[in-house]
Amino acid sequence: MAARENVSLVFKLYCLMVMTLVAAAYIVALRYTRTVTTEMYFSTTAVCSAEVIKLLASLLILAKETGSLSRLISSLKENVLGSPKEMLKLSVPSLVYALQNNMAFLALSNLDAAVYQVTYQLKIPCTALCTVLMLNRSLSKLQWFSVFILCGGVTLVQYNPGETTRVQIEQNHWLGLGAVAVAVLCSGFAGVYFEKVLKSSDTSLWVRNIQMYISGIIVTLAGVFLNDGSNVMEKGFFYGYSYMVWFVILLSSVGGLYTSVVVKYTDNIMKGFSAAAAIVISTIASVLLFGLQISLTFAVGTLLVCISIYTYGLPRKDTTKLEIKDTSNLNAKLIGV
Repeated sequence: MAARENVSLVFKLYCLMVMTLVAAAYIVALRYTRTVTTEMYFSTTAVCSAEVIKLLASLLILAKETGSLSRLISSLKENVLGSPKEMLKLSVPSLVYALQNNMAFLALSNLDAAVYQVTYQLKIPCTALCTVLMLNRSLSKLQWFSVFILCGGVTLVQYNPGETTRVQIEQNHWLGLGAVAVAVLCSGFAGVYFEKVLKSSDTSLWVRNIQMYISGIIVTLAGVFLNDGSNVMEKGFFYGYSYMVWFVILLSSVGGLYTSVVVKYTDNIMKGFSAAAAIVISTIASVLLFGLQISLTFAVGTLLVCISIYTYGLPRKDTTKLEIKDTSNLNAKLIGV
């Protein structure tokens, strides 16, 4: 908790702003690579490549944090080789995040970027429920009402999601919707689980990331050979990769690292509220790039989702300070008498 108090509001806003831009660009770019590219790359290898980049970035940041190579090696020996229980603990979110990332590729192969972005906000009520159950936190009546409005908005969007005139590939809307549902469940559970692990000890954020990304590489490599093993052996690990595919992988890596920072220094559930701006950006990009035709129900549903995200993030009124103030005033009056 102390770490959160020492971080300035400017830094928190900076992290959320970057998260917003990265999230919007990632969804749009990923959709583009799954609908425009002629030689389709293997999504499992892209997920694995992102884990490798995140591990390398975390190692570099930890090296800067420790200050010397010897301290870095010592930290890795203690926290990676010497902590099998902690590694096992972090393998849980690694597995769940790997499934979530693969579901994102499947969903965006079948759903428009804006439709996906709006529907994916169901992770907020899912995260809220996990927060209540796993972290013993409570939600206000306004927050529960916001969750209800959000679900209503997503329902309207799914009722008439709109058509894309510039996407010619065959799509399965229900398959995409099912993939989003799995991704939502994974996001809610893994995010809160990782927050609980982070805030249960004083272990460095980047050490925790390294523990998780090592497990993530093992899990995603297994996914590569289970799903695309024969094709990868025949065509190569990086088959179909283009500059845009590498851009998607880079965005995924940056997004993962910033998610860890937001979870560490703010509330995990709050990182979802930058999605309001990301939804707007994704919708505009979908209209321009994919020819999305926005229906009235889509517009109303999207507006409801954005409003619910805003109202959910409104700060609660802290009555404890008022009570303490009143008590101190009463004590002063009694002493004066």
